[in-house]
Amino acid sequence: MDAAAWVVLAKAAVMGVVEGLTEFLPISSTGHLILAGSLLGFDDDKSKVFDIAIQTGAIFAVILVYAEKLRSTAASLGHSAASRRFVLNVLIAFLPAVVLGLLFGKAIKAHLFTPVVVASAFIAGGFVILWAERRTAAVRIDAVDDMTPWDALKVGLVQCLAMIPGTSRSGATIIGGMLLGLSRRCATDFSFYLAMPTLIGAGAYSLYKERALLSWADLPVFGVGLLFSFVSAWICVRWLLRYISSHTFVPFAWYRIAFGLVVLATAWSGLVTWAD
Repeated sequence: MDAAAWVVLAKAAVMGVVEGLTEFLPISSTGHLILAGSLLGFDDDKSKVFDIAIQTGAIFAVILVYAEKLRSTAASLGHSAASRRFVLNVLIAFLPAVVLGLLFGKAIKAHLFTPVVVASAFIAGGFVILWAERRTAAVRIDAVDDMTPWDALKVGLVQCLAMIPGTSRSGATIIGGMLLGLSRRCATDFSFYLAMPTLIGAGAYSLYKERALLSWADLPVFGVGLLFSFVSAWICVRWLLRYISSHTFVPFAWYRIAFGLVVLATAWSGLVTWAD
């Protein structure tokens, strides 16, 4: 390969690490990918498909972390009401994003995928997290298996807020779940389970819809992105599950606010030319 090809692979690796480290933290992977792609010049139409496709690598990491739960659920579906309710809850929570995504996805991508919108959503989301962490919401549900279909539907509706880039899918579902009465661990676990059909579905749909843009020559770039997304997400998810046992999400809120302000300041001053 020539030098240009190696540069593209290096950019794919960086984008994979960004995806893996940010997908499951309440800081918006889509927002970070938009901004990182703008800085790296990795922001054409094919790169946008790449950004969605490499989410699958991050999901494989979650599947690995939760492999025991997934195996036991699959093995007991035939005779366990709790396992069937768990699968039903995930599907119920998944449906609102499917419906709204099909209805409004094109318009959202056309009008909201800009650095200013992303930065504004970063800041707004940070203040929401600060507000949520200062509330003393009573915990009604300690474990995912105790959730009802109505609980799942409400979390699924909250997840739809993440269609605004910069909001954070994990942030919306975790913080939203906590506000709805789920424990911090329950909200985090269910957010990860819900990510499996949501991100795999989004990746498969994007690849199918934009297949005309792709060729077999793109396979190495996508492969590198998936690999680095998988490894960094695996590290991040394991760390986050330990972190939430004794910490709040307040540091992520301040990070969101500071990062959003930096993006807005550099955009308005002309210091950085952020591409849409």
